[in-house]
This record gives sequence, structure tokens and C-alpha cells, in this order.
Amino acid sequence: MELKWLLCVSLLALGILAVQAHDTDEDNDADDVVDIEDDLDDGVEEVEESKSETSSPPPAPKVTYRPPVPTGEVYFAESFDKGTLDGWILSRAKKDDTDDEIAKYDGKWEVQEMKETKLPGDKGLVMVTRAKHHAISSKLSKPFVFDTKPLIVQYEVNFQNGIECGGAYVKLLSKTPELNLDQFHDKTPYTIMFGPDKCGEDYKLHFIFRHKNPKTGKYEEKHAKRPDADLKTYFTDKKTHLYTLVLNPDSSFEILVDQTVVNSGNLLNDMSPPVNPPREIEDPNDQKPEDWDERPKIPDPDAVKPDDWDEDAPAKIADENAVKPEGWLDDEPEYVADPDAEKPEDWDEDMDGEWEAPQIANPKCESAPGCGTWQRPMIDNPNYKGKWKPPMIDNVNYQGIWKPRKIPNPDFFEDLEPFKMTPFSAVGLELWSMTSDIFFDNFIICTERAVADDWARDGWGLKKAADGAAEPGVVGQMMAAAEERPWLWVVYILTVALPVFLVVLFCCSGKKQPSAAEYKKTDAPQPDVMDDEKEEEKDKGEKEEEEEEEDANEEKLGSDADLGSASQDEEEEEEEEDRKPASEEEETLNRSPRNRKLRKD
Repeated sequence: MELKWLLCVSLLALGILAVQAHDTDEDNDADDVVDIEDDLDDGVEEVEESKSETSSPPPAPKVTYRPPVPTGEVYFAESFDKGTLDGWILSRAKKDDTDDEIAKYDGKWEVQEMKETKLPGDKGLVMVTRAKHHAISSKLSKPFVFDTKPLIVQYEVNFQNGIECGGAYVKLLSKTPELNLDQFHDKTPYTIMFGPDKCGEDYKLHFIFRHKNPKTGKYEEKHAKRPDADLKTYFTDKKTHLYTLVLNPDSSFEILVDQTVVNSGNLLNDMSPPVNPPREIEDPNDQKPEDWDERPKIPDPDAVKPDDWDEDAPAKIADENAVKPEGWLDDEPEYVADPDAEKPEDWDEDMDGEWEAPQIANPKCESAPGCGTWQRPMIDNPNYKGKWKPPMIDNVNYQGIWKPRKIPNPDFFEDLEPFKMTPFSAVGLELWSMTSDIFFDNFIICTERAVADDWARDGWGLKKAADGAAEPGVVGQMMAAAEERPWLWVVYILTVALPVFLVVLFCCSGKKQPSAAEYKKTDAPQPDVMDDEKEEEKDKGEKEEEEEEEDANEEKLGSDADLGSASQDEEEEEEEEDRKPASEEEETLNRSPRNRKLRKD
């Protein structure tokens, strides 16, 4: 027994050591994944291992930040790593039709590192204040003209405090003679608006462009369809996310988050309202004729109410078969004044009126089937039919639902190249939010996908690698998850306790053999005695089988002798017939066990 318990403890200890070794291997694998020199182009350096063998394990690799540098032609690139707002203009405008107290764009912007940065030296533009209007903008190196090259807009956002209600989108401000960045406000003309926005539980990723009607010259906003992807995580996980818009000359577009496509389409087919209006519209001057019949069914004009139809019959009637229960207290009210109630000391009868004790259930009615005046219960009236209505029949004059006729659309136009939008010359952030410390970084506007990818790798890629290097191991993640969701502790305990219980059950539940001392306490035979008895029973059975075989042989010989004696008396047929039944009777008697025994004797 002691050896089994020792074995159980040993197995349990080996299991714990195996789990710890597995966790250590996973940590080492995670360290290997963050290969600084290979993945980040010499942007990462590993921390030296401790020389002492007894010291704690080496810390996770440290990612060294280097400002990204464009690898090709760009129209705009800003990483904010100079630590200033040089080149950016704060708006001093006021919103129209708004109280003066909240009309000003007086929200604060600062260049600073993230609160919980994993990349020392990496700075960005932070919208510091909340519940204020913010507006800031910057000129492009040259205006962007939509011709034969794609447009790529990319930047990073981190909702450091989450987000309650507000946006983090950018506006590409149209190139117009009236453009004044010092007066940038919500009505400043823009060509494209792109980026995340949230209020309540509505999570959006805007892509809006302003399209110019070639006939009227007016601009109309065109909104991309909503993406099918779930966007909630990008607003709530407090991580830096990369937002990219790719707009191609063939009018196709892609929207990516963290370099993964979440929405795509075409400007001609996937915008609301459509870029091109319909060729035909309903005639606004057309009117429905007075005799137009839109009724598919009408009451049967030939139907007549039956003579026995009683419209005045009630739906419910008293049950005449009901009998008042025995013990019903007719003279007792259902409720009585509370005898223990007392008038409050501050009760003023002049102001509050005459005081009356509150009503309580009559205690005498508790043991009775009921109190008060007994009334018969109400039941459904079998004769009730309700108000008579004639049945409905098909309308022979039905003409269908009337619609106005179609006429050519006087405002119709066909723009097959909506990509050729109004050129823009500046980028701006015009925002209002109920959450502070929204972090923006690494803006770039270019025409080559490779340039944008290189910029993302050297900026957002470093943040992602640093976050991965700083993430806790499996145990740490489990502990953090349990702190947010305490019910996970039950899952952890069951996960650990169940295997341990099975190990103990397997090792310690063997069937115990009784000792010789225990046999002496009872009349039960010991194992050696039981074996001898089984052997004796086996030998006895074999002897009985041999005796049965010998009896069978003797019985066969006796029957042959009887047949021989019968053949010798062939002279007298009558005697032969008499003897044959006798021989048969003798043979039958010989077959019986008793006769066999007598013959044997």
C-alpha cells in the first residue's frame, strides 16, 4: 500500500515538472518568434543572458525603435518623432449654429509617447482632451491628382482609454482657392473621409468620398457599404491598429486593418447612394385615377346574415352548474383593518384627514374556501358568435397596386470614372470625442503599395513586435483572464483536479487480497482448500462419464443376444409373434438403469 501511494506522488510530481517544462519551452518558442535581426531589419537587439547560472531567466528581447523612412515617392509622411507639431496647423475656427461655449475648436493636441509604450522613443499625435472640438491639419508636399496611379492612405490609431463615443478618421481636404487651414472646421470641403468611428454599440469604418454632379456641379457624399467583419475588437483591445485605404484607377477599392482586407468593392456598384442616378424616375405629376381599385378581396355583396345569428349574445355567462363550496363565509369581508396598526404621532387630521388603519387579509378566510358574497364563476358562452360580417371574395375589378408611370430622368448622367475625384492638398483631423488620449501615428499618402508596406513594417510592425515580446506567457495570460472573468478559476481548478483524481483512482483502487489471518476469523475456506475441492469434483465427474460409457456397451451386447434367440424359433410362427413383443419388452426393461444394475450384479 505504501508503495502505491509513493507511486502516485511520484507520478503527480512528474506531471507538474512536465507542465513546467512545457511552459518553459513555449516561452523559449515565443522568444524565438521575435527574431529581431531577421524580421525587423536590424531594428531589434536581444538582451544579454545572465552570466550566473542560478539567476532568474533572461528578460524578453527588447525592441529598439528607429523612425521609419519612406522608401519611395510620397505625398505626405509624418511619424512625429521630432517631438513637435512643426508643419501642423491648429484650427482657430468656430462651428456654426452652436453655442459659443462649445463652438470653439479648443481641444488640445500634443506629441508624446503612448502611456504604456513598449517602444521608448516612438512618439505620436495625441488628442489629449475630451468632450471638446478638435481640428488640426497639415499641407501635402504637393497636391494629389487622380489620374493613372492608385491612392494609398495609411495611418495608425490607438484608443488608449477605449472609446465611448467619437471618431478617429482623417479628411483629405480638397484643393480649393478658399482653403484656409487656420479656419479648418466641419464644413471645410474634403474629397475623402476615411477611418474608424464609434458611438454606442455602432462600430464603423468610414470610407466616404464627395462626388461632383457633372450636370449641376453640386457635391454629394457617397458612403461605402458596411464591412461584414466584426470591428469591435479594434475599438476595445487598446492596441495600435493600422488602417489602410487603397483606391485604384479602375474604381475598385480595398480597406485593410492590420494589413488584412475587411472591405472591398467598386465605386460604381458598392456606394450609397449610387454614383450614377437611374435613367428613369417616377413621374411626380402622375396621379392615381379615382376609379382605380386596389382591393384584392371584397365582402360578398350577396351574403345574408343567418336568422339565428345573435349579435347581442355575451361572450361569457355564469356557470349554472356551479355550487357554492361548503364553509364559504358570506358574512366575512376579504379584508379587514389591521388591529395592530397605530396612528402616527405626527398625523395631522386637519392636513391629512381622518386616519384609518391599513387593510390586511382577513385571518378568518385563511382556513375557509372563501369570504364575502359568493358569485358563480363565468364560462364561455357556447352561443356566442360575435358581430356578423359577410365573407370575403375575390374582387373581379382588382387592378393591382397603382404606381406612377416612369419618365426619363432629367438629371441623369453617367460617370464611368468616379476615381477621378477632386484633387486634395492637405490632410486634417476634425474630431469630437468623449474619450481622451487617442493616439495617431505614422501617416503616409503615396501611390505605391510597396512603399506603404515598407512604412508599415518599420512603424506599426515594430509596435506589433514589441507588444508580442512583452506579452506574458501562457500562465500569465490565464491569470490575467481570470482576473477579468473570475468564473475561469472554476475551470482551472477542475482542469487540474480531474487528472489528479484519475491518477489517484487508477493507482490506489486495486483489489485487496484477504490475508490468512482474516480467513481464521470466519468459516470461509482458504484458497488451497478451495482448489483441492475443485480438483475432487473434476475427478468425480470423469469417473461418472466412464461408467455411463460401460453401461451403454453392455446394453448393446444384450440387445444382440435377444435378436439371436428370436431367430432360432422360426418353426412356430405363433410363438415367434408372441416372443417378439416379449423381446421388445425385455429390451425396454434392459435399457432402464435399474435393470442394468440388476444384470450387472
